[in-house]
Amino acid sequence: MEATTPISERILYEDNHLIIVHKLSGEIVQADKTGDEPLSEKVRAFLKEKYHKPGNVFVGIVHRIDRPVSGVVIFAKTSKGLFRLNEVFKNRKIRKFYHALVENKPEIEEQVLEHFIKKNEKLNRSIISNVPKEGYLSASLHYKYLEPTKNYHLLEVELFTGRHHQIRAQLAANGTCIKGDLKYGARRSNSDGSISLQAQKVIFEHPIANKIVEVRTVRGLF
Repeated sequence: MEATTPISERILYEDNHLIIVHKLSGEIVQADKTGDEPLSEKVRAFLKEKYHKPGNVFVGIVHRIDRPVSGVVIFAKTSKGLFRLNEVFKNRKIRKFYHALVENKPEIEEQVLEHFIKKNEKLNRSIISNVPKEGYLSASLHYKYLEPTKNYHLLEVELFTGRHHQIRAQLAANGTCIKGDLKYGARRSNSDGSISLQAQKVIFEHPIANKIVEVRTVRGLF
């Protein structure tokens, strides 16, 4: 899927308060110093055109995924939706699943990884520790081996905490670097600059409609 793929073809779920879209690898969710157009502004322009809204259109950023990562991203369409969704994330009442294509098959096919993690601001990478240290935050995830692919291995990851580069750093510390992730020890880059990690599925209770929402992307890693 090319970076020019319109938002209208990437909508995974929409109602009065939420819109969930597939982010392409290489896109940024929120504006940053690069000046590149963020996904949030593309969603804003889509909503403005679709509903013929005058003036500014509300788009609330609930969470982010890394620039080289693709997959499911949730936005709020109302301030009420944003407030309630922030509570959902704060209280960890959402389940987040990823697919990761890794270079090596893990020695243990299914387990919970628990580490302590600290962001190195200067290098924009995370440092892993097996024991508590000052300034380090607890980080945990569950992974399950799914299947081999040509030269690589597919894992499903459920993220329990949302630390900086958490999946990338924890899997690398486990000896299973993500394909294309040079920052965490991959052998080579992907031709498009992506890493082979995708936010695959989210499950949460809709904070306003009081129903369970389960959304998965239809775009695969390969």
